Amino acid sequence: MSDKRTYHEQNKINATLKLRELMKELPAFLGDYFRGIEYVNAPRTRIAYAIDLRTFFEFLHTNNSMCRNMEIHDFPFSILNDLKSFDIEEYLDYLKFYEKDGKQYTNDERAIKRKLSALRSMYNYFHKNKMISENPVLQVNMPKLHSKAIIRLDANEVVELLDEVESGSKLTKNQQIKHEKLKTRDLAILTLLLGTGIRISECVGLDLEDVDFVNERIKVVRKGGNEAFIYFGEEVATALNDYIIERKGKTPVEGHEHALFLSSRNSRITVRMVEIMVKKYSAAAVPLKKITPHKLRSTYGTSLYQETGDIYLVADVLGHNDVNTTKKHYAAIEENRRMQARNMVKLREKDD
Repeated sequence: MSDKRTYHEQNKINATLKLRELMKELPAFLGDYFRGIEYVNAPRTRIAYAIDLRTFFEFLHTNNSMCRNMEIHDFPFSILNDLKSFDIEEYLDYLKFYEKDGKQYTNDERAIKRKLSALRSMYNYFHKNKMISENPVLQVNMPKLHSKAIIRLDANEVVELLDEVESGSKLTKNQQIKHEKLKTRDLAILTLLLGTGIRISECVGLDLEDVDFVNERIKVVRKGGNEAFIYFGEEVATALNDYIIERKGKTPVEGHEHALFLSSRNSRITVRMVEIMVKKYSAAAVPLKKITPHKLRSTYGTSLYQETGDIYLVADVLGHNDVNTTKKHYAAIEENRRMQARNMVKLREKDD
């Protein structure tokens, strides 16, 4: 058995190290909380909670009289029992606009809701384990979110985007210099994202061994670490095959030999690199829409739902654990389908 760590194993180690660094800036008693949620929440979620909780305790350190004269790491556990719902509401108001280290920060309702979710998770853990008697967060209303239209590509825009990846005709002169060397890889990535709906993290985590041309499928690691097989069609197969043939002529750097998609420096491509790549081509092909890798995922989900009308299939393929998540994203399409249904049933045939 190889002693080389996989991409996903290394990611878990990196997340553990990152969380340990963040813990140095948090009250010591939160160690119990993060150990308690280790097998419930994904590593990225725990890191996001740690960052948001750091903001909360920094607020207390600056604005709460009980906390001003002690270091954050030394905050006593009793402070959680001392805080009331109005302290939490004061914090939410603070988040709308504050200054730190000479920089100004703002948070919209979605960001505030996320930070409140981190607080709710922490308080719920200690309250469930009977370590605190009150849970003031339960008395604080979640911010009401205003729905946003889902941005996705239309069928003709998908064609324009992929055509631009092949030609590079609308790219800047500087972008065109590297385009010829990268276009086969870039086309494979964008075709894969648009043709399977996988997450960007799942895409960059793919190894050569994860591609199965015989059964026309790839093996991905979903959120939470579960593995799943995702099937692809002829267009994806062609793009992947063309890229893999080209990749055989490259020499990956040590530790990246198994990576499917390589950067120009022959190391595994990163999430940030793919985000920049998608932004580059979409800005050239569909400048009126702000397209991200997640918008490509939404484009696939929309197309699949329009073709099948099966929300459970869409949820399964996209890897949503809760079908309600899928329903929320595609509610507008569902409404359109209901509108179309109004004329499907005829009560009385009209005479000619």
